[in-house]
Amino acid sequence: MRSYLLSRIAQLFLTFLVIVTMLFFLFRLGLPDPTSALITEGLSQEDIQRTQERFGLDLPLWQQYFVFLGNLFTGEFGTSFHYRAPVTAIAMDRLLNTLAMMLPAILLAYTIGPLLGVMLTWKRGKGVETAGIAGALILRSAPVFWTGMMALFVFGIWLGWLPTSGMRTLPYEASGFWDKILTLDYLRHLLLPMMVVAAYYIALPMLIMRNTLLEVIGDDFIEFARARGFSEGRVMYRHAARNALLPVVTQAAVTTGLAVSGQIVVEVVFSWPGLGREMFRAVQTSDYPMAQATFIFMALLILILNLAVDLIYGRLDPRVTTKAGH
Repeated sequence: MRSYLLSRIAQLFLTFLVIVTMLFFLFRLGLPDPTSALITEGLSQEDIQRTQERFGLDLPLWQQYFVFLGNLFTGEFGTSFHYRAPVTAIAMDRLLNTLAMMLPAILLAYTIGPLLGVMLTWKRGKGVETAGIAGALILRSAPVFWTGMMALFVFGIWLGWLPTSGMRTLPYEASGFWDKILTLDYLRHLLLPMMVVAAYYIALPMLIMRNTLLEVIGDDFIEFARARGFSEGRVMYRHAARNALLPVVTQAAVTTGLAVSGQIVVEVVFSWPGLGREMFRAVQTSDYPMAQATFIFMALLILILNLAVDLIYGRLDPRVTTKAGH
């Protein structure tokens, strides 16, 4: 297990190095020159040069790359062109805002989804199963921006039950992250985007659980549980479901990484000040340091979650580590 872990960490490090290298050159070669956004009309040549030196834009590209790597591994992402402030503090704040919305949504989806999957298997061949599968596929296939706008229109504008944008009602003052989210006002702002994300992701664990249970319910230990006189509900939820959870648990880790990195649309629709929305704004304004930091944070999160999935598999199925060793 130790050699397997060291091997996976080495692979993660190399993958991360390739990703950050690609991001560095793609942002500098594919986006407009940020000098135009930094330098206003009427500045003298000395002021222009001083501005370029301040952000390291006067150095050759290869020197910028090695400076970038050195700063990266010390946790320094530079200064935002747009905010004129350290990138790390801003990006971390946006990441925490994203996690505050996405983690409850994923937890809700992967708590209710498997339970619904068990129910669909229990009611196999009946109208409940057909309606459940159809509803799950509709929620999964509907564009998330459309679902978000419909939720805004119905619950925010038409009924007026919930706020339509932001994390808190302005103006507000918060001394820290926990002070910002541990309020009833925050929960009211959280409910709509959280439900939209949960509705989008709930179909996946539900269908995975249903399909896995269909393979499990014919095993001998299920027949033995029934022979002992247990109720069908206990057999399904206490015995069959526990043995069908592995694919759902591992998919939950993958989905968490994809959800954090892929819900830019939700943050834009609900004006949620998260990492995805900040990424979109950074690309628009050619804010290289901020854009790099947001992409790197998301990439690192996905790599760590993938490593966690591999370790879970290796813990539950030792054959994984044995094959990796060969």
